[in-house]
Amino acid sequence: MENNKLTCKSCGGDSFGEGKLDGYANLRPVDNFFSTGSPLICTVCLKCGEVASIKVANPHKFK
Repeated sequence: MENNKLTCKSCGGDSFGEGKLDGYANLRPVDNFFSTGSPLICTVCLKCGEVASIKVANPHKFK
């Protein structure tokens, strides 16, 4: 996702940054209790803090 093409749906801002939720916030597959899962990468509007996008860092862990 290219940040320069985004527009915040909440405030109309066009500057975004990325942050990572990891540790206990890792997303794990439902059917694999022992999986370490994957951190979540969030794209955040720098003007108002609205989260524009959430994606997993390691999608192959869900195959």
